[in-house]
Amino acid sequence: MTITQLKYTLAVAEYKNFTVAAEHCFVTQPTLSMQIQKLEDELDAKIFNRSKKPIELTEVGKKIIEQAKVIVDESNRIIDIVHQQKGYVGGEFKLGIIPTIMPTLLPMFLKTFNRNYPKVQLIIEELTTEEIVRKLTDGHIDAALAATPLENEAIKERVLYYEPFVGLVPEEHKLFSQNKIKVDELEVDDILLLEDGHCFKDSVINLCRTNKKNRNLQFQLESGSFDTLIKLSKDGLGMTLLPYLNTLDLHEEDKKHLREFETPPPAREVSLLYHKSQLKMQLIEALKSTIDSVVRGAIAFSDVEIISPLQKK
Repeated sequence: MTITQLKYTLAVAEYKNFTVAAEHCFVTQPTLSMQIQKLEDELDAKIFNRSKKPIELTEVGKKIIEQAKVIVDESNRIIDIVHQQKGYVGGEFKLGIIPTIMPTLLPMFLKTFNRNYPKVQLIIEELTTEEIVRKLTDGHIDAALAATPLENEAIKERVLYYEPFVGLVPEEHKLFSQNKIKVDELEVDDILLLEDGHCFKDSVINLCRTNKKNRNLQFQLESGSFDTLIKLSKDGLGMTLLPYLNTLDLHEEDKKHLREFETPPPAREVSLLYHKSQLKMQLIEALKSTIDSVVRGAIAFSDVEIISPLQKK
């Protein structure tokens, strides 16, 4: 058997379709099918039940797939060993970033990273936390930047910084006259939120969960961006919560509406994530050191209360 055959088999197991798997492996469907058939013939075992739609793994196929993942990971590790021995930091590196971190953190480190590591082909994709977990587990991205902790045994987390929540309060709001906000004063139904799929929304809900009240609202709105929430809040339609870095570029007039929390402020933990197999560690270390160097001066909070990005049941 060959590593290539195992990679083709893993692709079919993931996409449950020979044609789609072939497209993702950049080969023709007959080539992929022939190589998998050779593997099955050599093993004298059927990996896939082709009569099912979509294709299903046989019982022995499930065990073969689990072992194939280990073998392919270890084959990739050999390449890593050679690169580390040579001190080489280069090649393709796929990075996922959640939407609420992408616009603030990426501009801070991207130019520096590209300048310091010109041999790295950095491929960046904006993904939800759920998509990041899936793609890290399946090996489709090498690392990610997201709010943590995620409590996933397959993923390693290395904290980069803690980012406090900051209130944006319109003049008509009852909290506008206060210099500091208390967590127990928040009402989730009174806060403009991001739409479903954003872990920052889940963090805000977790923060306010004990204070949620059932009220007849005149309207309910969820947005996909902080920019929209800021504009609506300024128009007096409610307060909202922002991550600290999102407040730095506000106009001075808008900053008058910002209200910090009493110490310790609620905050999100932002981490660099990668698979427990720890592949491409030289690139992961390069990314972490670059981000550390640029965020140290911009954000240095430690006395905070971490709010989980996981929706509490």
